[in-house]
Amino acid sequence: MTRFAPILKRAQRRAGGAEALEAELPRPKSGAEIAALSDDRCLSLMSRRAFRAGLRHALVDARWPAFEDVFFGFEPRRVRAMSDEDLERLVSERRIIRHWGKIKAVRNNAAAMIEVSESHDGFGAYLAEWPTADIMGLWRDLGRRFSQMGGNSAPSFLRMAGKDTFLLTDDVVRALIGAGVVERRPSAKDERAATQRAFNDWAAETGRALCQISKILALSAG
Repeated sequence: MTRFAPILKRAQRRAGGAEALEAELPRPKSGAEIAALSDDRCLSLMSRRAFRAGLRHALVDARWPAFEDVFFGFEPRRVRAMSDEDLERLVSERRIIRHWGKIKAVRNNAAAMIEVSESHDGFGAYLAEWPTADIMGLWRDLGRRFSQMGGNSAPSFLRMAGKDTFLLTDDVVRALIGAGVVERRPSAKDERAATQRAFNDWAAETGRALCQISKILALSAG
């Protein structure tokens, strides 16, 4: 596997220098900041990510105040208590994006979030406690517990919440292939394990967060 120094140099050249690159890099929240996230804000972020999938983010974001209104501020217990008729009425609500599967997923995810929250003293604590050395395990757990959290949605939600994670964008996958980590987009168990090991090794080598390594990889290849 390629060491990270040459990858970093390529990214610096393409970004216009070391200082320009550093200015582009994301910064994850601390564990304490993530643990302090309220369940309603976590449900709002998760739902926003679900509705963003396949759509322009700006379109979804512009309508998000209306989503907050019709879903009671995403307070999980109030959302869980919504009836089928309540959800069906939202399909006619012109202020929001009327996607039945995603509307229904909000209630499903509210119920799942309450369950997780009760066993971890808050959903934010559940996110904060999960070790970044097994961040792909958290992706899988979110995909198993929650609706509309498959594919890139789980890591994208985590990035929105401030949890340190990498993203498997096309550019990141190209960089992983170029570094000899995988031969294709990682989907098999051994490929995903190799990907997690590579990010862990690069994090140990550089002292950088996973989200920064991910961004540098993308810039080095894109």
